[in-house]
Amino acid sequence: MRMIVCTTINEARAQLAKRRLDAPEVAIGLVPTMGYLHEGHASLMRRAKEECGYTVLSVFVNPLQFGPNEDFDRYPRSAEQDIALAEACGIDLLFMPTVSEMYPVKPLTSVIIDSVTDRLCGASRPGHFDGVGIVVCKLFHIIEPHRAYFGMKDAQQIAVVKRMVDDLNMPVEIVPCDTVREDDGLAKSSRNVYLNEQERQQAVVLSKSLQAAEHWLREPGMTAERLAGMVRKTIEEAPLAVIDYVELLTYPDLSPVEAQALLPNYPDTLIIALAVKFGGTRLIDNRLFIPLGGVQYV
Repeated sequence: MRMIVCTTINEARAQLAKRRLDAPEVAIGLVPTMGYLHEGHASLMRRAKEECGYTVLSVFVNPLQFGPNEDFDRYPRSAEQDIALAEACGIDLLFMPTVSEMYPVKPLTSVIIDSVTDRLCGASRPGHFDGVGIVVCKLFHIIEPHRAYFGMKDAQQIAVVKRMVDDLNMPVEIVPCDTVREDDGLAKSSRNVYLNEQERQQAVVLSKSLQAAEHWLREPGMTAERLAGMVRKTIEEAPLAVIDYVELLTYPDLSPVEAQALLPNYPDTLIIALAVKFGGTRLIDNRLFIPLGGVQYV
């Protein structure tokens, strides 16, 4: 069957209602994106296709999660490219609403998730996760998926959405998926297109610093403060890198780790999260460290 493209909420709901009537036992999987799709998104779509009988991709650049001086207007968009990749990945329904369709009037309802939004991108991009909360909540109500797939490059976003789902008893399973990387280790991102040649070469320092952190974490006597400092120093060796944050936190609650806490065999899952600017492009990356010294790559 050919992929169905819907641009309105009523169209999408009608198609999904028909699907539920025809096959009520089939699981519906949702991959929420802002478009300009790449291999990272494709990996989410393929996993959703493997695990669900009916797959939905949403493409919507959500203005509510952009600050006043951020890149909403110039965020890369390519509808034809997105449609082609979605169809190639076997997506059943592509939901591509306009801003006026999703927000016909200014929303008076807020979806605010506390605590897990206090640090990292929540601190450096005020209001960002309020915008994420409302758009994801709307998508879950429109699509009513059984599972929703998110990439671990946006690890804080997964923690925020999972907490919203748990707190509000939403009947959807949040499925974290591994970060997809370029051959040199740079995490795939729609914003990578902004980088000039020199910035692109230096941006590899993000994944290299995280890879090095795996080995440093195992050193006897390694502390949280020292590890974060070593990662920061490695990034600063790239002349064009401007650090927004380098933080070591517990995951998924994103609580600070005491500066002198000993890291080998630390009892909780940890995340090292980075946000670094190269020119006007802000990139994020992270790595999870599971308890007892094991390392999970993301």
